[in-house]
Amino acid sequence: MARPAQSRSGRARADSRQQRRRPQRPTEPGLIPVLVGIARDIENAMRRPPPRSGVRTKFQVVALLVREERARVKADSALTTAKRDKELKRLDGVATQLAKIAARDTSLLELLAEDARVSQSAREYKATVMRAGGLEPPEEPVPAPPTATDPNAQNRVVPQSVISRQLANPFLAPDFEAAAERRAGKPRRLAGWELLEPLFRSFEQADAGAPACMTLPEPRSMTSPAGLELMPHQARVIGATGRGHRTFLLADEPGLGKTAQALLAAQVADAYPLLVVVPNVVKTNWAHEVGMWTPTRRSTVVHGDGEQIDAFADVVIVNYELLDRHVGWMGDIGFRGMVVDEAHFIKNKRSQRSQHVLDIADRIRARTARPLMMALTGTPLINDIEDFRAIWQFLGWIDDEKPLGKLMSALEETGLTPADRGFPSAARSAVIDMGIVRRRKVDVVADIPARRVADLPVELDGAVGRSIRAAETALAKRLVERYRAALEWRGDDDAVEGIDHELARRVAAAELKDSQSKTSGENVFTMVRRIGQAKAGPAADYAAQLARTVGKVVFFAKHIDVMDQAEQMFAERGIRYASIRGDQTPKAREKAIDAFTNDPEVSIVVCSLMAAGVGLNLQVASNMVLAELSWTDAEQTQAIDRIHRIGQAEPVTAWRIIAAQTIDSKIAELIDSKSGLAARALDGAGEDDGASSTDVQLEALVGLLTDALAGEGEG
Repeated sequence: MARPAQSRSGRARADSRQQRRRPQRPTEPGLIPVLVGIARDIENAMRRPPPRSGVRTKFQVVALLVREERARVKADSALTTAKRDKELKRLDGVATQLAKIAARDTSLLELLAEDARVSQSAREYKATVMRAGGLEPPEEPVPAPPTATDPNAQNRVVPQSVISRQLANPFLAPDFEAAAERRAGKPRRLAGWELLEPLFRSFEQADAGAPACMTLPEPRSMTSPAGLELMPHQARVIGATGRGHRTFLLADEPGLGKTAQALLAAQVADAYPLLVVVPNVVKTNWAHEVGMWTPTRRSTVVHGDGEQIDAFADVVIVNYELLDRHVGWMGDIGFRGMVVDEAHFIKNKRSQRSQHVLDIADRIRARTARPLMMALTGTPLINDIEDFRAIWQFLGWIDDEKPLGKLMSALEETGLTPADRGFPSAARSAVIDMGIVRRRKVDVVADIPARRVADLPVELDGAVGRSIRAAETALAKRLVERYRAALEWRGDDDAVEGIDHELARRVAAAELKDSQSKTSGENVFTMVRRIGQAKAGPAADYAAQLARTVGKVVFFAKHIDVMDQAEQMFAERGIRYASIRGDQTPKAREKAIDAFTNDPEVSIVVCSLMAAGVGLNLQVASNMVLAELSWTDAEQTQAIDRIHRIGQAEPVTAWRIIAAQTIDSKIAELIDSKSGLAARALDGAGEDDGASSTDVQLEALVGLLTDALAGEGEG
């Protein structure tokens, strides 16, 4: 008789577990109340560490749904403004709660990374949550069956241009000198010793002031192939490359020109073709820098499946997210060098992007004896040396078990073992001599200006980018039609050969006047506003990278929605921030400033360009991100002066985010030319000529019109 009772008890426990797993539909309809309840459950569970895998799954699902629901609410035209603001505020509350949870266990942030795996159980739970919120989950695509050899092979592509290059050079053979070099340094005295952990620990045990940079040649005057003069600290790395050094962990602080050093090192080492792996936000900027520093070398940027790639180019630039599609051919095409920018992206060796980077690097070394391998990161070496395990492996200094090649030989030559007191210091020096280069701004302050504005071009991809470019084309077409109509009305007597620039200016002035009086429709102001909204994500992403590498960062934007997007991204990544807006009370403003200035955990302050552009002292930071352009240099300068002021102990860098191939680029050029900032690198020298915002707006429209007319002439 006890057996049925036991069975009923078992069923009761199963039902109880099912109730805990399935979120109950709250009395209030909608998805947001469901998310609020689950976030509360997660927070309660996190108070009883360690968290179970089910809690981690819930955290990931709620975070993903907050992102999706926020996008849906913003796009829902049926909502009133008040209702939309209310929903977004509630979603921000859930995001903030998740950020606080992640602050207790930062490993949760790995679940939100771009390459984070979403398990089948997480997908099923997500569908359950959506149904509890009254939404019908979309049908999951049926995955293609994995191959026996490589589970990711079905995603791989080989662009036609790559096939053409391979056919043009079918006899690309391995360099057997590479294998010989890998055999060098075979352990003798240190055989059987565990060496990797003592190597890592040697950095943690280093005395204050211990060298963190390899010995570099004395600086000498040096210019690039384009005639640009290098700063002394940059020339020293190029000099080391010229002397034969081929592996570098270049860990200079942001603003010290790591990109230029990498490109010129490749030029000196003749490391072409060169593969450059970068975050998506700086992909366009790398192509721009190739043209600026090494103009005789062609670059190509990989987008999507690579249909437009030029596989015969000297420099191939790809972002981390696309490696899974292109890793197959990248290790076999014959690269003689590889640069990994923001190399801390590969610190998690279990992630796909880390595995792809290491795989390509190994295949390059198998074919080339001494390839140029450079890892670029602004992260200080003393933060967490374990983060550099994957980077050292990328550089070929170690494998999963032991030091390799020259590093092993250097350790043998010390005559010491990990049991000896002097081993940590000698081991640390051996690793640094392999190619660690670390300079801070304060170390090279004589070489760099006290203030500089660095432009960071970004591409606006996807539907948003296409929409903005279409709007710009439509605006240019409208200007051309106005210009043609004015020509016909004027008659032949006043005809001017070529483009009548005076008439173009009058047409642009008329368009500007109409734009200022319109409350709807597409014009130069709405287009620039949309560009700012599209740049919000890349700008916030770059600010987050800076915060991780250099500490406190000031983020400036003109519009509230851009600030909202940035703050949402920071919250989702667990980055604490303060906010300074025009609608704040003086007390709230003071509290935000105090938090940013004095709380080491608050690493970013998000500022309104109009509300925080004057009267603030934020010199605790030396880096800022200008997410949107001003119409005058005066506004831009006022913002920069929040950190570039008396008492600032470090050189200041303002990172200006520019939307490539849009009117944004033209506006940036006009602001600089009107303010005499052609030589921004020389501490922003040059006097303001008093140009107004209307001047820049007018000249931007004139440039758009004349470019369109010139294009017609060429056609």
